[in-house]
Amino acid sequence: MAVKENLRPGGRSARVQASVHKAARDLLAQMNRAEVTIPLIAASAGVTPSTIYRRWGDLQELLADVAVERLRPDMQPVDAGSGKADLQAWAEQYAEEMSSGPGREMIRDVLAAQAGANACKCCEYTRQQIVVIAERAKARGEVFPDVDRVMDEVVAPIMYRILFGEVPDAARVRDLVSRVMTTTD
Repeated sequence: MAVKENLRPGGRSARVQASVHKAARDLLAQMNRAEVTIPLIAASAGVTPSTIYRRWGDLQELLADVAVERLRPDMQPVDAGSGKADLQAWAEQYAEEMSSGPGREMIRDVLAAQAGANACKCCEYTRQQIVVIAERAKARGEVFPDVDRVMDEVVAPIMYRILFGEVPDAARVRDLVSRVMTTTD
């Protein structure tokens, strides 16, 4: 079941979503993940379980929705003075955050959901960050690789390593950035 979009910005729907998200985050922080249930979240949020089932369908979709909100960037990428430096700073921070315990849990929650909408949102958040870096570099008169290329050659290998291998260290991330920037010059 796909997550329903908020039909009304603000209002009861937004309050319910905020309350349910907070309840889910709080319970996940207090207890073992396997013990968290929709009835527990509903009771903590002050809503009925049917409200959660109607909006999210199941626990995994709810956890994915909560994870997506937590993965939404809350600031612009650091301006380190050049496109390469900006991308390097962003990529190192991205790898560190995504490979942390909470980062990996959020990734698993997003990927475990039946609907792919949340994964697409996460991808778009990442893409938007790269667009900001690219536009900033181009405004400085620098050559910067195509955003899709950065996604394929920097972001994808970082995420693959986080999911299936050893966490990419800063040297590996710098190497990925160096390669994509070198072949652009």
